[in-house]
Amino acid sequence: MSDAAATSPNNLDAFWMPFTANRQFKSNPRMLVSAKGMYYKNAEGQSILDGTSGLWCCNAGHGDPRIVNAVSQQIAEMDYAPAFQMGHPKIFELAARVTGMFPSGLDHMFFTNSGSESVDTALKIALAYHRARGDGARTRLIGRERGYHGTGFGGISVGGIVANRRTFGTMLAGVDHLPHTHLPEKNAFSRGQPEHGAELADELERLVTLHDASTIAAVIVEPVAGSTGVILPPKGYLERLREICDKHGILLIFDEVITGFGRLGSPFATEFFGVKPDLVTLAKGLTSGTIPMGGVVCSKGIYDAFMTGPDNMIELFHGYTYSGHPVAAAAALATLDCYKEDGLFERANEIAPYWEDALHSLKDVPHVIDLRNLGLIGAIELEPIPGKPTARAFEAFLKCYEKGLMIRTTGDIIALSPPLIVEKSHIDQIFDTLRTVLKEVA
Repeated sequence: MSDAAATSPNNLDAFWMPFTANRQFKSNPRMLVSAKGMYYKNAEGQSILDGTSGLWCCNAGHGDPRIVNAVSQQIAEMDYAPAFQMGHPKIFELAARVTGMFPSGLDHMFFTNSGSESVDTALKIALAYHRARGDGARTRLIGRERGYHGTGFGGISVGGIVANRRTFGTMLAGVDHLPHTHLPEKNAFSRGQPEHGAELADELERLVTLHDASTIAAVIVEPVAGSTGVILPPKGYLERLREICDKHGILLIFDEVITGFGRLGSPFATEFFGVKPDLVTLAKGLTSGTIPMGGVVCSKGIYDAFMTGPDNMIELFHGYTYSGHPVAAAAALATLDCYKEDGLFERANEIAPYWEDALHSLKDVPHVIDLRNLGLIGAIELEPIPGKPTARAFEAFLKCYEKGLMIRTTGDIIALSPPLIVEKSHIDQIFDTLRTVLKEVA
């Protein structure tokens, strides 16, 4: 069998691809067959620079032998262990190491298998926490417009991306939303956090007045909204949300599925912004994308509220078959070792100014109407083609792939998030390619 035959499937019909234009893809498939370091290789043998860490997840790059060896050894040693009424040493070590990266007080971790599961878990914990305290009237959840919190029913309900919601009809009842913080008329081409918009957090006070604080369980926001096209929190915005939640006894949940594990040049956005939530959702960079895994970090006060009644009683009726999977735990521990041994969070922080300058060098390129950045995240917002929303960005996506660069698009926004091992030469390649492509698109 030839190499091409070994890597090219002969039938594309059976796989219903997620978040994909299936008919377009299957008419001209883009097949990735291997990955190492900063690059994928496609079925044609072309190297493709990964400008998106896979899907915001491969923070340590691809194929690091330390992670590969840890996974291989764990499978040989023990492929699976149940997490219900049983345990294995690595998952307890991992929980201690991850919570040790957070400020004091965020010191318990519940394991899931994805960001979507982490969000639904955090929402359930928030609701159950209030019931455990005898405050069961707090059932309302507050999300934010243009927020993305995965694809579970809870995550879609608190999320605010219309396309994720309209397909499925009515979601959870009793959910409301804050306004998003995208203010292009005031903040276009900001470098880092924008100056304007902190007052938008005060909309939470309006929702409190509308619904009464006694009915609101939690507010969930992404510190930096990623999948909607990189929307940044204005200076003072997250701090104000924390103040209002404290004032009214509302839990604050940070969805750090994207911002976690070095994306902003610090372990978590919690540290970067100096704002401590009550619950934090994690996934993606936890294992650098190698094995599905997620988790929820919560405060001691929340955990302790459940630790009542007889010792042999299950305190939280929630979990997954693969919660704390030993192979995922091994991958995560090795990933944390990579981050620490290679100083990747510090590297991200050091190279972020070079990234920022390279991104903003595109300000003069045709059709670019905004540029946004923070840490190693970037967004290029393009002027939509009249009557053809998303077409311009998708054309740029296809042309970039042809030229050996993988980017991510959402609407008419190009989102960028390279692995933390990125070098200046890779950044140059990313933005040189984008400059060329954006001059070519209609």
